[in-house]
Amino acid sequence: MAKGYLAIILHAHLPYVRHPEHEYFLEEKWFYEAVTETYIPLLRTCEKLAEDGVGFRLTVNLSPTLISMFNDDLLRSRYVRQLERMLELADREVHRTRHQPEFHNTALMYRDLFSGVHHLFTEKYRRNLVEAFKKLQEAGMLEIITTGATHGYFPLLGRQREVINAQVAVAVDLYERSFGRRPAGFWLPECGYKPGDDLILKKYGIDYFIMETHGLLYASPRPKYGNYAPIYCPSGVAAFGRDVESSKQVWSAKEGYPGDFDYRDFYRDIGYDLDLSYIGPYLPDGKIRTHTGIKYYRITGNSDHKEPYVRSWALEKAAIHAGNFMFNREKQVEWLSQILDRKPLVVAPYDAELFGHWWFEGPQWLDFLIRKIHFDQQTIKMITPGDYLKIYPCNQVSTPCESSWGWKGYHEVWLNGANDWIWRHLHKAGERMVELANAHQEAHGVVRRALNQAARELLLAQSSDWPFIMKTGTMVEYAKMRFQSHIANFTRLYEEIKRNQIDEGWLGWLESKNNIFPAIDYRVYQSRHITELPGQITEQEALLSG
Repeated sequence: MAKGYLAIILHAHLPYVRHPEHEYFLEEKWFYEAVTETYIPLLRTCEKLAEDGVGFRLTVNLSPTLISMFNDDLLRSRYVRQLERMLELADREVHRTRHQPEFHNTALMYRDLFSGVHHLFTEKYRRNLVEAFKKLQEAGMLEIITTGATHGYFPLLGRQREVINAQVAVAVDLYERSFGRRPAGFWLPECGYKPGDDLILKKYGIDYFIMETHGLLYASPRPKYGNYAPIYCPSGVAAFGRDVESSKQVWSAKEGYPGDFDYRDFYRDIGYDLDLSYIGPYLPDGKIRTHTGIKYYRITGNSDHKEPYVRSWALEKAAIHAGNFMFNREKQVEWLSQILDRKPLVVAPYDAELFGHWWFEGPQWLDFLIRKIHFDQQTIKMITPGDYLKIYPCNQVSTPCESSWGWKGYHEVWLNGANDWIWRHLHKAGERMVELANAHQEAHGVVRRALNQAARELLLAQSSDWPFIMKTGTMVEYAKMRFQSHIANFTRLYEEIKRNQIDEGWLGWLESKNNIFPAIDYRVYQSRHITELPGQITEQEALLSG
């Protein structure tokens, strides 16, 4: 019998990036790269484990914006075209490196990678990645959860509670349409929690959410089991806190596994290294230096000097690191099981894009880890937070503290000198959207279309990715452009609806361009949803409900 449990949670999210007005748009590459390097490799890893009879349970959050991009025919077609370009480049690289043995095997590896992904996406999955994830959930290997509709940062958006209601309602509706069931769990965007938000989660049938370590440890009253068991909020929704030790081992590029010198170096790419006359046809506008995904060097060390990548060395390290991670979790669980009167749970959440995109060997590490846990030990068992609540339905009632997993643990990443100007616009737009929704209890025709599009524009403006990018200083102009354009679109729609002078031609263009959430209903912003929130429960009621 296992002495404790491990819950690995992969948070898969990208902002909604879709630009039909351009034949090619640089930022759409974020999606194409993640599909090639992360999402399809993770799917294939899970499928191969199942084929080999390896039992496992993983929790995966698929954000509504990511699901919407998976389902978009334009992006699917453009992705296939991008893959075909990469296959062409990989073929050229195999030829170019034929007399360079230090690079040739790696070139062959990339050709196999792109060819395999192309086959899986077009033939096996029929361009439908949502269905591929759904099959894994129905087979009992995955527990798929959701997050805010556009990953809005709840603690700073919540000036109007209706705004948080809309983020949750739209997300749950898309999940139900995609997977034929309601989500059991919810990934708070950026793990950003504010007391009371769980009441809205409860309203939509959410059983649990994930939060940062100190958000749970500083709960009131203090949790009896620390971070190694969930607590029930007064609403009855369970909160699970991140384990610091297991997170740091994987997450940290300097102290964790991904920084090992034998792993592939992310930043050294042929898009920057090779002569423009050769690589130009595969770059934006034929001249904008950017990543192609073909990288020939390993991390090597802390200097700019890089040595050629050796795949066999990297895979050997991934296996060693998987064994080390398992050993540490075994010792952690053995110690905890001696002092707790229940089996401890280690919650290990990560951005899914770490696996494959940033840490190229990440999917192989995960494969090695799951196999080792299945075959080589009996101390820990992999489960999901939902599984744990079924094993231990009775938990302490406590109120978590306001927190996030951002730098310094609170809101500074999303509220600082680089991005503080956006919030007054978001709060005013939220106030206006609630006003419109309450004033139109039942709209029809073009007015209803305009109200629904106003809701889409507001949701897109609320993405936490825009202030995050402004803070980090990468692609800042794009983030500003996206935020400003959605706020401008919303403001024009608001004014046209108020005047009852809707420009139907412009509205139609906007509906085709920013087409996320086609089934959206603007009435999710009506104040009645807030007055209908469930009340808080006592500790005895929470235990009984468990």
